[in-house]
Amino acid sequence: MAEGGGEVPQDLVPKRGSSSVIWNWFGFKKSDTEQKVVLCKVCRQPVTTKDSNTTNLFHHLKHKHKPEYEASQKMRCDAAEASTKTSFKKPTSTQTKLADAFSHSTPYDSQSKRWKELTEAVAFCLAKDMLPLQSVEKEGFRRMVHKMDARYKMPSRKYFSKTALPKMYDKCRDGLQAKLSTVTFFASTTDMWSSRATEPYISLTVHYITDDWSLNSSCLQTSFFPEDHTGENIASGLKQFLQEWKLDEAKQVYLTTDSGANVVKAVALNKWTRLSCFGHNLHIAVERSMRDSRIDRAVGVSKKIVSLFSHSWKRQRALKAAQEELGLPQHKLVTESPTRWGSRQRMIQRLLEQEKAITQVLAAERSTRHLVLKWQDVDVLDAVSKALGPLLDFTDALSSESYVTVSCLKPILHLFSSKLLQEKDEDSDLTKTIKKSVLDYLTTKYSDPDVVELINMASFLDPRFRTQHLSQEEIQVIKAKVVTEGEPVSAMPSGPAAAAAFQRRL
Repeated sequence: MAEGGGEVPQDLVPKRGSSSVIWNWFGFKKSDTEQKVVLCKVCRQPVTTKDSNTTNLFHHLKHKHKPEYEASQKMRCDAAEASTKTSFKKPTSTQTKLADAFSHSTPYDSQSKRWKELTEAVAFCLAKDMLPLQSVEKEGFRRMVHKMDARYKMPSRKYFSKTALPKMYDKCRDGLQAKLSTVTFFASTTDMWSSRATEPYISLTVHYITDDWSLNSSCLQTSFFPEDHTGENIASGLKQFLQEWKLDEAKQVYLTTDSGANVVKAVALNKWTRLSCFGHNLHIAVERSMRDSRIDRAVGVSKKIVSLFSHSWKRQRALKAAQEELGLPQHKLVTESPTRWGSRQRMIQRLLEQEKAITQVLAAERSTRHLVLKWQDVDVLDAVSKALGPLLDFTDALSSESYVTVSCLKPILHLFSSKLLQEKDEDSDLTKTIKKSVLDYLTTKYSDPDVVELINMASFLDPRFRTQHLSQEEIQVIKAKVVTEGEPVSAMPSGPAAAAAFQRRL
């Protein structure tokens, strides 16, 4: 029996998840699993309501069922009073003691374990994420740290720069030096570069395999290098780096560098084996192959087109509309980066893909019609794309630190000469010229006998390749070298018989 009214049918179910008293008079049919149609339990009429809003339901009771409306209002008042009494109920927890209150507001002592842990965490954040030291003085950073632990008083920027970070560096260096002391052989990478403030620096990174056959890379030095960048100075600097880290030059298998004459001379002065960086060589090879007036014109127009769209949101909007109309992919144009040849190739590929949409947008404006790609430009860009497109992924593939890449050099050079850069009958003259130029340059860069022996040995020892890309003469030379330089297998006897058995296994 509904309060203040007649008997209410109970075959309707209330709204799921709702605690409002109004659902004593409204509900849904059991068959209405989505609970879309609200029915009045008194008159069985549907009532329109939006989402969880109950205003229309109370309005229906007020105008159609006065007794039920009064009952609903009484129930609402009773529920509100009960809630108010609960909110003013005395807390069951005991009052904080005076000593505890003082201890919670007292800052940590700078010699306490907790203060040291928090300071080390902030220093690690600055170093790992390369944040400016000024961050510890910023209001937002300090407020965040204070909210995490109000008792921690963060030290000044000077403390981090003079004490915390140098201490962390020394600890990290000691750990790395202990690890390097167990390394049998290592390879190195070095490069000269300038900061945004045009300050010169030199870096040295070592690559090595631990006893558990884990490949590791560690950047040992990134040092300010204000001296003249002569071969003699660079050679002396690199030697000093190895000495500071107590690394034996005899354990250095090779040093990977770019093709700078001063760096090449430095390696020669130190009498180290040098391996030319494949990514750098490929970049130079591509740049040399693009020295053609036809390519200069086509690429120049392409850059202007990309710039035109990148600086105008209206043209970007028009390009998107043209793409939809022509059924082309919704891709943005790519901007070239001068230091990465792959970005130019991606720019060309994207322009060829979106040529029709770009033409439609440019032709619609009198001021941009002269930039519409002519058929000669399209042919040139297409020739460049066909020659260089297949090489696009190799720079990044051979620049990884997570796996060995030197053993891939021989197979990749073989792949270039036998397939990717091999001239085809359907290639245009320009495509053939680009392919030949790139292949000739790369072949020259890896023609030194010492380098050839190094990459042949690496390919031979890689189980993925073994003798696959080696001639019979090269195989015999490598096997003899492996037998001579390889350490005796503990399970095999020493002497001529052991050498013969080892050679048979190869």
